[in-house]
Formats: sequence, C-alpha cells, structure tokens
Amino acid sequence: MAGPPPPTGPTHPGTEPIGSYALLGDLHSAALVSARGSVDWLCFPRFDSPACFAALLGGPDDGRWLLAPADEDAELVERGYREDTLTLETVWRTGTGVARVLETMPVGGRRADLVRRVEGVEGTVRMRQELVIRFGYGSDVPWVRRIRDDGSAVDAAFALPAPGPDRKRGVDSGPNAATSASDDGGAQALLAVAGPDALLLRCDPLPVPVDHRHAGQFDVEAGRRRDLVLTWYPSHRPPPEPIYVTAAIDRTDAWWRDWASRCRHDGRYTAPVKRSLLTLRALTHEDTGGIVAAPTTSLPEDLGGVRNWDYRYVWLRDAALTLEALLAHGYLDIADSWRQWLLRAVAGAPEDVQIMYGIGGERRLEEYTVDHLTGYAGSQPVRIGNAAATQLQVDVIGEVMVALHAARCAGLPTDVFSWSMQAALLDHLAGIWDSHDNGIWEIRGDLRRFTHSRIMAWAAFDRGVRAVEDFGRPGHADLWQRTANEIRALVLREGVDPERGNLVQYLGGRTVDAALLQAAQVGFLDWDDPVMLATVQAVEQDLLRDGLVLRYRAETGVDGLAGDEHPFLACSFWLVEHWARTGREKEATVLMDRLVHLATPGLGLLAEEYDPASGLFTGNYPQAFSHLALVRAAEALDSDDGAREAW
Repeated sequence: MAGPPPPTGPTHPGTEPIGSYALLGDLHSAALVSARGSVDWLCFPRFDSPACFAALLGGPDDGRWLLAPADEDAELVERGYREDTLTLETVWRTGTGVARVLETMPVGGRRADLVRRVEGVEGTVRMRQELVIRFGYGSDVPWVRRIRDDGSAVDAAFALPAPGPDRKRGVDSGPNAATSASDDGGAQALLAVAGPDALLLRCDPLPVPVDHRHAGQFDVEAGRRRDLVLTWYPSHRPPPEPIYVTAAIDRTDAWWRDWASRCRHDGRYTAPVKRSLLTLRALTHEDTGGIVAAPTTSLPEDLGGVRNWDYRYVWLRDAALTLEALLAHGYLDIADSWRQWLLRAVAGAPEDVQIMYGIGGERRLEEYTVDHLTGYAGSQPVRIGNAAATQLQVDVIGEVMVALHAARCAGLPTDVFSWSMQAALLDHLAGIWDSHDNGIWEIRGDLRRFTHSRIMAWAAFDRGVRAVEDFGRPGHADLWQRTANEIRALVLREGVDPERGNLVQYLGGRTVDAALLQAAQVGFLDWDDPVMLATVQAVEQDLLRDGLVLRYRAETGVDGLAGDEHPFLACSFWLVEHWARTGREKEATVLMDRLVHLATPGLGLLAEEYDPASGLFTGNYPQAFSHLALVRAAEALDSDDGAREAW
C-alpha cells in the first residue's frame, strides 16, 4: 500500500481530481471513492444502470456516501489496494488515534453490496458518515424509513417529497425518523425506495436525518471494528439477508488473488501489468462477458468543454484489444466468454453490426443529456447513451478478427457458429472497406477515408486467410487475399505523405494520426519498415505535447467538435511499444517509467487522457484502453526475445 496521492489543486470549486478516485467493483458494477472517503459514483446493479450516487458529475445533493474522520484536520496516512485485490485500505490519523477503513464490493453470491469496515488501530477515532441517496442520476428522491432486521417497518408511514426546489433535498419518514437505531431495539437498517430500486443500509448506529440528508457519528476504539453495508435490490422483493462481512471480505480477496496469480508476466513492469489486468477484469461483466470501456460517463476530455461521453458500454474495438491483452497473459476463459457475448450481440444480418453494444448485447443506446447535473468541473452536457453506436467505423471488424485469431492461436477452439459469424463479417467488409467512415476516434465531423480504417480492414482479411490456411477453416481465402492486396496497394499509394514518407490520417491528406502506430502491431508494415519509421517520426514531430502523444491535432477541425484535448495515454504507450521494438529501448524505458508513475499512487489507475500543464487526468476513468496499452508496452520492454515479437 502506498502513501496518499500527491496534493493537487481542485479543478473546480468542490471538485475532486479524477485521479483521486479508487475503483471498487464486483464484476457487475463499480463505485468510485474519493481520497476524502466519499463514494461519489455508484451504479447498481450494472455498470450502465442509472447512478444512485452521482456527486461526481454534480455535487453532494446528487448523491454520495461519505465515511471519514469527524476531525477535519485528520491526516490521510496510507491509501491503496490490498495486494492483488480490489479491496481498498485507507489509514487515517487524528489527534486521538488511528483508524483503518476497508472498502470492497464482494464478488459472488448474486448480490449487489458495498462493504465499508472501520477498524480501530490506536486510541479512539470518531468517524462520521453522510448518506445522500438519489436514484436516476440524482433526479429521483427516495422515500426513506427505518426497518428492523427482519424487514418489518419501524416508522409509521412514508413522507412525501418536499415540493418545489427542495424536492431534491431528500425525504425522511415517520415521527420517529430522527431517533437513533438504539431508540427502537429492533431497528438495524435504513431503507430507501424509489420506483424499481431499493437501497438498504445496515450499520450501528444508523445515520439520522440532518439538514435533508442522513448523517451520524460513531467512535471506534483500538481493537474494535464497525461494519457498514449498503445493499441494492429490486424494490418489489423482500430485503436480502445480512451478509457476514468478514467472510465476504476474505472470500473476495481470495477470489481476486487467485485470478491475479494466473497472470503470465515476469519483468520490471509486472506490478503495473498485474494491476492493469485486474482493472480490465473488473470492467468485464461476470455473466455476459461484455467488457465496458470505462465505468463512468461524461468525465470531460477538455475541462469545461463538451467532449463528454458515456463509456459504460462494450465497444467491439476496445473489448477485442482487451481480449488480446488477457489472452497474452493466460486468461483463455475470458476469451471464450467474450466470444460468446460477441456471437449473441452481432446475431443477425452482418450489415447491422454496430461498433458498440450494451453489456447484455443491447443495441439501442440512444444518447440524451441529463441537464440537472452541472457536470464534472462544470463540464456540460452530461450524456447518457452514446450516439456513436450508429456510426460506421470500418476498423472494428479488423480488431475483432485480430482478437479472434489470437484466440485461435492461443488454443481456443473455433466452433462452427463462431467461424460462420467471422466469415459473414468478412463478406460484409468486402463491400464497405473503402467507405468514408467516422474512424477509430468516432469523429462527429465530415466522414473521411481514414487510413487506419483501411489498415484494419486489411488485418481482417489477413486473419481470415490465415484461418483458412493455418487452421483449416472453410472460406474464400483467394478472394480475401486479393482484397487484402488491393487495400495494401491503395494505402501505400494514397495514404503516404509524398514528401515525408509517413502514413497520413486519411487518404489524400497530410496530417498524421497516432492510430497509425497500430500498423506495425497488426503486421500491415514491419516495425522497421521505412514508411513505419517515417510515421513514428511524424508522430514525434506533430503530436507530442510535453513528451506525450496526442491522438491528432484537434485544431484541424477533423472531429467536428469545439475545444481541445490532451495527450491520449494509450497512444503514448503505443509509442513506447514501437520504440522498444525498434532498438530504442532507452527512450522507451524513460517514457514508460513516466507513464507508469502517472497512475494514481497505491491504486495504479489510469484515465483516458492526461494534462501535463495541470498534472491532472481527464476523460473517463479508469479507462480500459489505457490499461491494455500499458500491458502491450510492458510486454515489449520486458520480453526476453531479442527480436521482441509482437503478440
């Protein structure tokens, strides 16, 4: 466990830096806990469910659960995950003692729980909690009452929401609502209900209504502990039984450590690789196999700007690249789970394939804004859903085919249904590969013939040919090979800058795009091909900002959006990988060390982008794309093979 995060100034009054948050997860959903002890983001029961705590995108009145020392001068001594787990351990020191807080979301049991345990270490520490439950992204005020542990009511009746501007402040029920749990011996839980959702808080003492929220204090002495458990369940069902907290924590820690122990990586960067793989696993839904891009929505790429997107869905591209990272480190079971998810999600006509789906394979991800939320650091709009789901991004079939080929090479059998789906995707791609599209970065401006999209189309046909020739799968290998050759010739004819000799962002253009670094990753060009080396040089000349890599130059207007953005961490890791594979190990190591040290101390988490000027993360967090790119870069640097073969 590491020390507390380095001090960073607030990005906006009342706003915690994105990098101060820890991720908790149970393989179904996730919570973000600030360094101040506030759960500011929580979606139950799925990653993409409406948040019941949305202070991350607004303020405390939009929902949060604070647990911290009552002493405002308390010192945060240590904060980090227990080794190879997602259990967060935080140590506080006050003038009267030391306390440790353990926080986790138990895995297994088909439940949705958030566990917070306070342990006394030295002396006595007074703790305080503040609970503000607001379902529906802060819009739905629940009815709240106390119940006995058997589910029977303590309060006589519910109270209705306050009218007018105060309705968001909360609802407390019955004439006894302000009494403590001990005032009615059987009362051990606080129940909040709104529509289909119910949240149950079990702790002693229970918080009481204070200024339109529930708050309370308690003391923890050395050698003693207090448990607080928040449980979600469908409101039409009876409350779940209490959990045994010690057993739940031990079982959860054991599960994560067992999973981490299977990681095949040995080298200088083993610790960040393992933490990245744990993060990727935490973003993978246990039941469906869907891998979300991030557990958050609308954390801005440009603070105060409009580049705010909902990433709580399964991008075929991101999931396929995550799959490659997991496959390369021995996790074949997840590959099979995701392949089954893919078969269900894309079932139907190949021309109807989307670039992203819901966690269960849902197709309708209509984008809308939540206008009552002020946004992180005042960044509006806050978006739910993602309009990019209907975009044409030619590259995604390439990423899928590359990942499924890697699964074949790793020993995952290809059944008839999986291969039929892949062959159908290739036949569809044959008719659209040279279309104008939105590209990997999901531009909302004019469609282009993006070079990266053509390269990934080439990769799709190349892997199809390999499946036929190397694995005996039936298919149109001759046609696919001719198409791959045609794409390659087109890219080298129209996708190369005639003066500098590098790949360009779109055919006939002159600007460069960091996505082109993937050309060597998928084998379109050799790592040391002159065009590839020239592309790396163009990235270094045009896209570096304080030594880190931008995706592209936003000021060109290619993406159709206002504002700017910051260096994209995944692209910076791609540059590390290329340097490592072309004899520039010293430069690669320097950049890799810098990137690894950007991760939140004790947590090892990375966002989408990083602002070198402020030293702050931007974009959704934690970001699967950043972590999978870290894993690739570490593999390139830690490889014992002098040739540094790619995956």
